[in-house]
Amino acid sequence: MGGASLAVEAGDGPHQQLDWYPEGDERHPIERREHWEERRAAILRNFEAVAGEMPPRADLPAVTWRVEEVEKAGSFEKRTVRMESGLGDEIIAYLYLPKSGMATGAGIVALHPTHRIGKGVVDGQSERPNRAYGRELAERGHVVIAPDYPSFGGLVEYDFANDVFESGTMRGIWNHMRCVDLLAALPDVEKDRVGVIGHSLGGHNAIFLAVFDPRVKAVVTSCGWTPFHDYYGGEVKGWTSDRYLPAIRDRYDLDPDRIPFDFAELIAAIAPRAFFSSSPLRDSNFDWRGVEKAAPEIRKIYGLYDADRAMRISYPDADHDFPPSVRDEAYRFLESALAP
Repeated sequence: MGGASLAVEAGDGPHQQLDWYPEGDERHPIERREHWEERRAAILRNFEAVAGEMPPRADLPAVTWRVEEVEKAGSFEKRTVRMESGLGDEIIAYLYLPKSGMATGAGIVALHPTHRIGKGVVDGQSERPNRAYGRELAERGHVVIAPDYPSFGGLVEYDFANDVFESGTMRGIWNHMRCVDLLAALPDVEKDRVGVIGHSLGGHNAIFLAVFDPRVKAVVTSCGWTPFHDYYGGEVKGWTSDRYLPAIRDRYDLDPDRIPFDFAELIAAIAPRAFFSSSPLRDSNFDWRGVEKAAPEIRKIYGLYDADRAMRISYPDADHDFPPSVRDEAYRFLESALAP
């Protein structure tokens, strides 16, 4: 990516404020959408400075997959599939296909939270009842793909040290974009009606996917984000495992002032596409007060695109959970955003 860049050690203020764009070493006020596009390009470069660059996708072959297992449910068929990643290995996922004549035309990537069984969580196989959004969306007639995140489920033995990615986060984005490739190849999915949903680990990966993949038209993130300064009071060590962003430790010294991007920027980079956040009032991981602080800045960018209604944040009275009432709200939001 060419063009202007941001200063890496820009501190809290500049990354939390979305009313300026870079030009050389100076910052100028955003007055037009073209100005925001300059800022957006810089945000992606800064994200890649932490996560590593996205490998080229221009010459990727069409995604191929094979079916390992089939389960027939009332209104859909769930297939366990292995799909080619395009990098010489495989992605393992559940693919939910509505029965003939029942498909809505929408395709949804369902990203699971942290759990050893991976994709099984969004299928309702875990001890937590409020995580079965993959199966529930399939029951509503949507084509759903639910991949294992590397190091969970069928990828529990994944070796981050010997892949081509600088971070587990970028590996996840690559895999999830391949899931969009698969959805786009299916006859029951209309290519401009693709969304993503996730809780916790899946919640921030839903944001990351939409930032890099413009085919994703609607995002639902549950317990997925707060600004780095509001994550455990700025203690960002939890982001530095191999499956996340080890450069936050290795290059930025666990200092949120030095991390060259933040979540307000990433979410604004999704605008004007539909964005829904469930940010519970008792979530110990992702403080809702940081979300509330960032929301007005993000809304400036949605307003720039006359897309104020495309952004919604819910603050349920819950802990680190995805309760039924807010899940139903999220599903209706997705369906409205992905309507024909």
